[in-house]
Amino acid sequence: MVERSQRTVRDLRRANRSAVLQRLYSDGPMSRQELGPATGLSSGSVSNVVAELVDDGLLEEAGVVESDGGRPRTLLRVAPASGCLIGVDVGETRVRAELFDLTMTELARSELPLTHHGYDVNLIVRHIADGIATVLRESAVVPESLLGVGVGVPGILDRGGPGGAVVHGQTIGWDAVPLEALLCEAVELPDGVGFFLSNGAKALGQAEMWFGGGRGARDAAIVLFGSGVGACIVTDGVIDGGACDSAGEWGHLTVSVRGRRCRCGARGCLEAYTGAEALLQRWQEAGGRLPAGAGEETGVTALLAAACPPDDGTAADPVARSVLDETAEYLGAGISDLINLFSPERVLIGGWAGLQLGPYLLPAVRAYATAYSLAHPAGRVTIDLGSLGPDAVTVGAATLPLADFFANGGRRAAPARTPGERVAAPAGRGAPEGRPRGG
Repeated sequence: MVERSQRTVRDLRRANRSAVLQRLYSDGPMSRQELGPATGLSSGSVSNVVAELVDDGLLEEAGVVESDGGRPRTLLRVAPASGCLIGVDVGETRVRAELFDLTMTELARSELPLTHHGYDVNLIVRHIADGIATVLRESAVVPESLLGVGVGVPGILDRGGPGGAVVHGQTIGWDAVPLEALLCEAVELPDGVGFFLSNGAKALGQAEMWFGGGRGARDAAIVLFGSGVGACIVTDGVIDGGACDSAGEWGHLTVSVRGRRCRCGARGCLEAYTGAEALLQRWQEAGGRLPAGAGEETGVTALLAAACPPDDGTAADPVARSVLDETAEYLGAGISDLINLFSPERVLIGGWAGLQLGPYLLPAVRAYATAYSLAHPAGRVTIDLGSLGPDAVTVGAATLPLADFFANGGRRAAPARTPGERVAAPAGRGAPEGRPRGG
């Protein structure tokens, strides 16, 4: 029996608008004539959709190009000022909020430290609320142009309940924290504007896949190397994660039976040997001295300076160098697990500690990852640093409402009156492949 299609004219129009917006976002500026083959739409459909999107203020002209023997062709692009997005990174050392226009140009930012208070839930919620208020106040945008707020957090997100996303963050002491509900109570957003929560490593991975070193790859692993470690796995262009929005919790693979105690409570986790927090503990246990009052970032800077002193005749500290070399081996071994399990074509290392230590560790990490991997998957993979820098999680978080906006054809979904009514569209097939050109 042939099933009757439930696709309506409205669904078709939304899909056509989405196709044009996404193609222009990733590959624009483009002419109407180019959009037909690029989207698979007829010339008539392209003309109708473009006219709608121009009337809505979502597209604008971006110059003209000469054509062979014909009239000049007008180029179109997504209008940067047609909407704005906020990305929030609940990191290990700070809460960073950034406001972007629709082409991911930064308009304002806020950073609030977490050094002495850890992951107190009420403090985190206040920092997020204050960060949102700050970036909106310091920019020239009107709140009504806001399309959504994406938030990257550590831990596993459970979206099954009626109150919105609940966060299980064992390493930071969060047990079923109803973060989305708390944010909805603490932050007053315009009608129809909602929160989009994701695991921080997945937000990092989405940013690198859309705009950074993962662009064009179908199978990839993006590693977040900070106080702890996590990974985002991309298989055939789709970010893995299952019903619970986690990053696979790669940092809690056991690499040493009855090994070091991890901050999750178990023994022998990869994070207990490679996370920045554990890295500094191991250095101190071996006799290293942190600067007085140093936080993790300052401590890692001191460790790296001791292991790799400036070229002024100062001798390298063999203890610091040994700790970093051991870290490179564990990190390489952990990456080899990703290579053997998922056979990615690219592995990218990001996160604040990864960016800081990566130039020193990367050659050894590559060598160890290859040595611990099976020859065939190791032969097809490249291992590099991420290309988006310290703002990668905020960029990735901001793409969550952007993906939802595109999936709805450039229109907001139904107003999110209560938490959980809207769920971020996952990255995957049809998502923009990179930061727009000419924007």
